[in-house]
Amino acid sequence: MPPLIATIIFVIGICGLFWLDRHPDEHTSKALWIPVIWLAICASRPVSSWVQSGQVMDLRVRYLEGSPLDAAIWGVLLIAGLIVLLWRVQAASAFVNVNLALILYFTYCGVSILWADYPFVSFKRWIKAAGDVVMILVVLTDNNRLPAIRRLLTRVSFVLIPVSVLLNKYYPAVARAYNRHWEAMYSGVTTGKNLLGMTCLLCGLASLWSLLLAHALPKGKERRRRKLAHGVILLMVLWLLHMAHSMTSLACLGLGSLVMLFIRRAKPVARPLRIHVAATAVVLVAVFALFLDSSGVLVRSLGRNPTLTGRTEIWHAVLVNSSNSLLGAGFESYWMGDRMVSVWKILGSGAEGIQEAHNGYLEVYLNLGWMGITFFALVLLVGYRRIVAAFRWCPDVAVLMLSYFVTAIIFGLTEAAFRMMAPVWISLLLAMLAVSRHVWVPSAAAVPEIEGQARLPFRSQVSVHLGPEECEHPVVRMRRLRERV
Repeated sequence: MPPLIATIIFVIGICGLFWLDRHPDEHTSKALWIPVIWLAICASRPVSSWVQSGQVMDLRVRYLEGSPLDAAIWGVLLIAGLIVLLWRVQAASAFVNVNLALILYFTYCGVSILWADYPFVSFKRWIKAAGDVVMILVVLTDNNRLPAIRRLLTRVSFVLIPVSVLLNKYYPAVARAYNRHWEAMYSGVTTGKNLLGMTCLLCGLASLWSLLLAHALPKGKERRRRKLAHGVILLMVLWLLHMAHSMTSLACLGLGSLVMLFIRRAKPVARPLRIHVAATAVVLVAVFALFLDSSGVLVRSLGRNPTLTGRTEIWHAVLVNSSNSLLGAGFESYWMGDRMVSVWKILGSGAEGIQEAHNGYLEVYLNLGWMGITFFALVLLVGYRRIVAAFRWCPDVAVLMLSYFVTAIIFGLTEAAFRMMAPVWISLLLAMLAVSRHVWVPSAAAVPEIEGQARLPFRSQVSVHLGPEECEHPVVRMRRLRERV
C-alpha cells in the first residue's frame, strides 16, 4: 500500500477511535490540552526533530545545549500550566500540603544544582522536572478528575500508538535504524526502541484499564464501542513491543496487567493484604529473574543474556567513575562533559552515545548520592501507602495507579525510568499524586446542607463497582442512616 493511502486510512481510523470512545455526558476543562501536549511530546520525540533539518549537532553539545525551539515550547507549556494552577490556587495548594515527601525530594534535587559541573544546564533540567509535576496537577485539579485522567491517557494513546504503527510499517526512513550488528530497531514516533517501549507501557496499561471499565458497563452499544476502541489500541501496543523487541517493557506490561486483573477480582477493600501480596510477588519475580537466577533461564527466555545486553558492564563502569557517593554529581549532571567520555573509554568502542546507566536507582545514586536515594525511597514508601489506602475511596483509580507504580519499580531495575520527562516517571508521579484522599473524599466541613440534606460538593467519580450508598462520604452516610431510623 502506498504510504499516502496508508496515512489517510490511519487518520480516519484515529478519528474513528475518538468517536467510538466518546463520552458526551462528561466535561473537562480546555486546560487539559496543556498536559496532553506535554505528555505527547515526552512520549514521542522533540518537536525540533520533526521540523528541523540540516547539519547534525555533535552529541555532547546537543546533550548540554538542547534545541532553542524545544526550550521555547517547553517554556510556553510550563507557563500556561502555572497560569492554570494560579487560577486554581486553592486546589493546587491542597496537593502541596499533603505531599511533603515529594517536595523534600524536589527541594534536594534543586539544592544539588549548587555542586553540579554545569549548574545552568542542571537548573534547566530541574525546571523541566518540575514541569512534570505542574502538568499532573493541572489534570488533578480539574473539576471532573476521573474523566480528566482518562482523557489525558486516551488522547495520547489514540494518537501516538496508531501513528507509531504507521511509521514503523510505511515510513522506515523515519522510524527505523540499525545497530552495530545491523539489526533493525523500530522506534515509531519516538527516538529509540526503549522510549517506544515506555510509551507502549504507559498506553497499554491505560487501555487495559479503560477496557475493564468499559466491560463493567451495562450491555449495549456504548459498552461495545469503548471495548472495541481500547481493544484495538491494546493489540497495536503488543505489535509495537514485538517489533521493537523491547523485552523490558513487554515483561512490565505483562506483570502490570496481572496485578490489575488480580486486584480487580480480589476485592482489596475488604482484604488489603492481597494488594501487598500481589505487588510484592511481581517485584520479587522480576528481581529473582534479573539478579538471583544463576542459571539465567528466565532472562534467556526474554531473549537476553546474563549480562542483560551489556548492562552489567555499564553499571561497573559508572560506579568506577562515581566521585561523590553521599551527594552525587548534581541533578541530572552525571552524564556531562569529561565524566561521560571516561565511561565511554572504559566500555570501549561502540559505547559512544550511551547517556544512561540503564538502571533507575543507579541513576538517582549517581546524580544525587545516598542522600537522594534516601529521599527517593521515602517518596516511594509514602506513595505506595497512599495507593493502598486509596482502594477504600477510589478503587477504580487506585488499581491503575498500583499497576503504574509496580511497573515503574520493575522498569527501573534495567532502565533509567526515573529521569525527568520520561513516560514511566510521569506515570509514577501520576500514580502517587492521583490517589490523594482530599481529591476524592471531601472533608466534613466541605459537605454543604442543601434543602436539609447533605450532598457532595462534586459529582461522585469513585468506582463503577460501588453503589450510590457505598460512594457516599461517611458524614453523608451517617446522616442518611439517622433519617431512616
